Amino acid sequence: MKRMAFFVYGVTGHLLFLATYAWLAGFVGNLLVPRSIDSPPTDPWPLAAAIDLGLIVLFGLQHSIMARPWFKQVWTRFVPQPIERATYVFISCALTMLLMWQWRSIDLVIWDVQNPLGRWLMHGLFAAGWLMVPAVSMMIHHCDLFGTRQVWLYLRGRDYTSLPFRTPLLYKRMRHPMYVGWAIAFWATPTMTAGHLLLAAGMSAYMLLAVVFEERDLVAAFGRQYAEYQRRVPMFLPKFGTILPTPTYEGSVTIEQTTGQVCRQDRS
Repeated sequence: MKRMAFFVYGVTGHLLFLATYAWLAGFVGNLLVPRSIDSPPTDPWPLAAAIDLGLIVLFGLQHSIMARPWFKQVWTRFVPQPIERATYVFISCALTMLLMWQWRSIDLVIWDVQNPLGRWLMHGLFAAGWLMVPAVSMMIHHCDLFGTRQVWLYLRGRDYTSLPFRTPLLYKRMRHPMYVGWAIAFWATPTMTAGHLLLAAGMSAYMLLAVVFEERDLVAAFGRQYAEYQRRVPMFLPKFGTILPTPTYEGSVTIEQTTGQVCRQDRS
């Protein structure tokens, strides 16, 4: 009974993420949802900006702190290991929904692309960014990312097994393709309002700060293995040309990806 309950919990969290992600795309793109990032403003812009910044900070703190190894060591004393990842997903979805619910619009227009070709180009980039994020998760292990692999293994009575370290597809060209996808998703818009700009800039600042702590953790965990990866592959801007083979080392690691960041953990 416990195994089935954990499995249902994990699958529910995964489905909730997919729904939240789709709603967030509509929220940022002013598409189909009743209340979006550019809905009519209801508060003076200083108050709106303060509330919005607070929501972004809350979102960033949760994602960064819960991704740190020291937090996970404490966290798993209270949350069973099979549903640790799924619980993270539930909390992330809740904070994302809070952000969309409490977001205050600021309707000052920063830029407005009037050229039809330019508008279609921006819409195309917007779609590419929102499609890139889940596509990148598929390049490693989508179900492991959202905790459903963990609960499935537990349901089957099998121990969680580490995924081998690998750098597939876009990971051969840049170390953080998911961050790049998120950046495109937030910045690509034909009409940029001050409220939209605040979200795009705030999320970008969070990602730039988070990647510093993330890469420090990775170098501390894997030493020359990750240092060599840093030397060969740029952080965000894709590297084209000949791809050098990935050096092999004894032991194995997994690639565990939080929403917007990559963590590799030693399981040897």
